[in-house]
Order: sequence, then structure tokens, then C-alpha cells
Amino acid sequence: MITAPLLEVGVLVLGMVILMFEAFATKIDKRILAFAAIAGLAIVLVATFFVAPVPSPNQATGFWNFYTVDRLSVFFKQFALLTTILVLIMMIDYAPAVRSSFPGAHDGLGEFFTVPIFTCAGLMYLVSAIDFIFIFVSLELVTISFYVLVSFTRKNPVTLEAGVKYLVLSALSTAFLVYGIAWIFGVTGQTNLQRITEALATPSTDQSATLLGMVLVLVALGFKIAAVPFQIWVPDVYQGAPTPVTAYLSVGSKAAGFVVLLRVLRPFATLPQMQRLLVLIALLTLIYGNLAALPQGNLKRLLAYSSIAHTGYLLIGVVCLDSNAVVFYLVAYLLMTHLSFAVLVIVAQQTGEQIADFDGLAKRSPFLAFAMLIGMVSLAGVPFTAGFLGKFFIFYAAILQRQIALVVIGVITVGCGFYYYLKVVRAMYWQPAAKIDNISVSTLSRIAIGALIAATIWLGVYPQPILDALKR
Repeated sequence: MITAPLLEVGVLVLGMVILMFEAFATKIDKRILAFAAIAGLAIVLVATFFVAPVPSPNQATGFWNFYTVDRLSVFFKQFALLTTILVLIMMIDYAPAVRSSFPGAHDGLGEFFTVPIFTCAGLMYLVSAIDFIFIFVSLELVTISFYVLVSFTRKNPVTLEAGVKYLVLSALSTAFLVYGIAWIFGVTGQTNLQRITEALATPSTDQSATLLGMVLVLVALGFKIAAVPFQIWVPDVYQGAPTPVTAYLSVGSKAAGFVVLLRVLRPFATLPQMQRLLVLIALLTLIYGNLAALPQGNLKRLLAYSSIAHTGYLLIGVVCLDSNAVVFYLVAYLLMTHLSFAVLVIVAQQTGEQIADFDGLAKRSPFLAFAMLIGMVSLAGVPFTAGFLGKFFIFYAAILQRQIALVVIGVITVGCGFYYYLKVVRAMYWQPAAKIDNISVSTLSRIAIGALIAATIWLGVYPQPILDALKR
């Protein structure tokens, strides 16, 4: 059996070794570093299935007062590792675009392939954090890594603008987080989530001051998960960032943010004001994300607003405190979003990122067109895809909790999603091709895309493997 913290240590050591090797081995093809990173992360992924148990939160002392290894954290460590592997595969395809922004002998690829490894370590720490101090440190490791990745191709003015916006608004959200933690600590005298729960059960605890602290923390996490009204950075950052980084932000950062949100909300779940606030945020997020996506002509901006809409669906599960529904939806979101971005990375380098650039893709590359078709219909929630079952579990949880307003608005906004997702399908299959040139796909990308297609359909028909994994 393996002690859980060794997983993160292994990822950090892998990142440092690759970074040092890149600094001294200047003559090699830097894509070899990406393959080494994929192999190393795959080994750590296998190791996650042999993690030893740790003390329960009630008995935790020392390091275990900050860090837990429950079924949710182990599952999301695997989630973070798999996400990072898929992003690295996209980065290999994106390498020519990075090279073109670094004229001269240094092509920047070594750092481009290494920083996601440190981001992965931060995500793995974050999903095990059960103390506000450790949550803050882990969140900053993730955020600082994304500062670098978002603005990596900084010669591009759009990318530089995206990096500045992400930096400023992330710093603002960090300030809210620290201020909220200070309020909670001032009232309860604790930063550990389990001990905060015990303190809130004491009648002498000032509920109003604690609620103010939690609202400030919720504002900070709202920035991270892109919930309305804290979503203003999303479209510009998603469009300006390198496409693989956009995929990483959309999936990895959002997933970790929701795990933290589920953990942090549990001590405050008994406060009725908190539930009403979450319902309001979920409704606004659903409406804004779907309506804003309708007129978009740029596919990255469409997926950005789509990401906001999916945050709304996930918040329905958070309101109902149904972690299983949230986790399954996040897995479905991982598959269909990575599938869409993997195709976008390849196509955009030959034509562009506009939906019109996908005209006639079915004639130029039937494989990529079919992959994007599966991604789009799953995001829309068509039956027999993972996206459909993800929405089904979320709405079922809401019905059980009698959250009728969330169900009604959720179903209506799903109809909006059909319109803007199927615009992409129409362009690929019904519009004449602007270019007839075939699009080449590398063997590794073809394997990864094929696996994502199979998993998206498989989980839409047979979701039991994920549900069983959450019961262990």
C-alpha cells in the first residue's frame, strides 16, 4: 500500500526532474518531455489504486488535521491526473503554435509541458484539503501555475490581455478568500472544517458573523468555478489562452473548485440563508450562461459561456448536497469537454476557431467531425451519452429535494443548449467545405480521441463503473 501524500510528492518530483532535464538538454526534441510527463503521470495514476487508509477526520492529528484521503479525494486525484494527461496530449498537437510565438533558439516548449505537472500537484492537494490554511495554499499553487499557462504565448496581444485579466481577478478572489477565512476563524477559533462544524453546533457561536465569512469564501470560490455574477473573466480568458490551457481551466480548475465547495459548505448546510443564496446563484448562472452562448460565432467563446452554463447545472447538485450527482456530472464534463477541445486544437491550426471554420469538416476529416459530433450532442444532453445521464442525475436530485424552480429553469435552458451546440454540427455536416484539404491526426491524438468517444457513449449507456467507484 502507498501513503497518499507520496502521490503528490511523486508528481512534484516528476515536474522538477523534467524541468531540470529541459534546462540542460538543449539539443533534444522537447516533445520527448511531454511523453515523459505522460508516462510519469500514468504511473502515479496506477499508484492511486493502492492508497493506504488514513485516520478519520475526528481522530486526525498533525498533518492529517489538514489532509484527508476519503473516496472523494482519491477519485479526484485520479480525475486530476487523467485530465493533465489529456491536456499534455493536446499540448503536443499545439506545439507548433507555441514555437511560433518564441522566435529564436529557445522554443518555450519545455516549460509549456512542465507547468501542468505542478498544476496537477496543486489540484491533488486541493481535493484532499480539509483545513482552510491548506485549501488556501493548494489553491494558490494551482492559480499561480495557471497565471503562467494562460499568458504563455505572450507575444499574442489577445493572450496577454487574457493573462492580465486572469491575474487581476484571481488576485481579487484570493483577497475575498483570505478575508472570509479570517472572519470564520475569528468567530470559531478554528480553520479545520470538522472543528468548525462542531463550533457552529454550539449556541454561543455568532451565526451572523460566520455567515458573512462563508459568503466571502463563496465569492472567492464563485470566481474559481465561474458562477454568476463572478464569471466576467471567463469568455476573454478562455478565448485568449492557448487552447489546451483553456481545456485545463474548464475541466481541472472547475472540478477542484466544486470539490472544495462541497467540503466547505457542509459545516454551513444547516443555515437556511446559505441554501437560498446558492439557489439564486444557480438560477442566474443557468440563465446567463445559456443565453449568452446563443449568439456566439467563435467556438472557444461558445465553450466559455457553455462552461458557465454547466456550472449552473453542477450548482443544482451542490444545492442538494448530492456529491455523487456532482461527481458523475464532472466526469461526463471531463469526457465531452476534452473531446471538443481536442478536435478544436487540431482544426484551429489549419483553419481557425470560428464555427464557420468547421464548415464541411465531415468531408475533410470524417473522424474529427464524428468526434466533435459526439462532444456536442453530449454537452447538449442527448440520450445515450454521458452528458444526458449527468443532467438526469442532477435533475433527479433536485426533484427529491423539491427544488422545482431549479428543475424547470434547468430543463428550459437545456433547450437553449441544443440550439447553440447543434450549430456546430450543422456547420460540419450541412455547410459546404471552405477547404477540401484533408486534416492529419497524429496516432496518439487519434487514440486519445477514440478513447474519449468510447467513454462518452459507454457512460451514457452504462454509468455503473463511476457509481460503484463512489461507493467504495
